[in-house]
Amino acid sequence: MTIKLEHVFTAHIEVGKPIEIGDVGIGYRRVIPIIGGSFEGARMRGKVLPGGADYQLIRKDGVAEILAHYIMETDDRVPIYIVNKGYRHGPKEVIEKIFRGEDVPQDSYYFKTTPVFEVSNGHYDFLNKMIFIGEGIRKPTKVEIAFYQIL
Repeated sequence: MTIKLEHVFTAHIEVGKPIEIGDVGIGYRRVIPIIGGSFEGARMRGKVLPGGADYQLIRKDGVAEILAHYIMETDDRVPIYIVNKGYRHGPKEVIEKIFRGEDVPQDSYYFKTTPVFEVSNGHYDFLNKMIFIGEGIRKPTKVEIAFYQIL
């Protein structure tokens, strides 16, 4: 048995200034507003709608637990709800730069996600039935995530 991946789309998610909740006992909580963006791939393209957020918990061991909820809309006006969970971690100096909003090389840290999609339109309902993974890059004002379907 061989697992294969197929690129479905890449999202360019624009983010706002983090809301720093602070140390909540189990880690450091911050909420990053999602203010827009776009996505494109061979089978679909569209925009990321404003109003979502990434509810991050930076654990005591330095791992950022990612939990993002947002809505994308395809070019043919089909809304898609996404919950994207994952982990981001790496060398302390790299993570500190990301935390301050600085640009760092993509291969200097780990940033992977497991998205779950909800959509009612039959053309895109493969999103409801398959397993996907994401590979992310954190930029100063956006997050880029390439989404892959596991075949």
